[in-house]
Amino acid sequence: MKKIRVRRRIFGFHSLGESLKIAVAGIVYLFLYHRNMRIIFLAGIAAFLLGVYYKLKGIELVALCITITLVFIAEMFNTAIEMIIDMSTGKYHILIKLVKDIAAGVVLIASLNAVAVGIVLFWKRIF
Repeated sequence: MKKIRVRRRIFGFHSLGESLKIAVAGIVYLFLYHRNMRIIFLAGIAAFLLGVYYKLKGIELVALCITITLVFIAEMFNTAIEMIIDMSTGKYHILIKLVKDIAAGVVLIASLNAVAVGIVLFWKRIF
């Protein structure tokens, strides 16, 4: 029993409840302090509600939810990468700029994918 406590202290193991609290705190931080996350969140909610309003089929709603989640994940990783880089260095370096640009590109690709999925799912229903 004593070994488990030592491992938890050394390796930072948390109970499931503590892990969930930490994860929710990270999401709340992003929502409160990062404008892009609020925009993505509101757009995702609007898209989901639109899907419910137009009575998308089950598989279409699943595709929509996966697409919304993909954009959320991309923005979360982009923000985490930028924060790590900003924390670790105060100097400008071309490779740091490229890493940040690539991370932003991931969000752009996920967003373009979301637009394409939205067009496929909603075009006939709206127009």
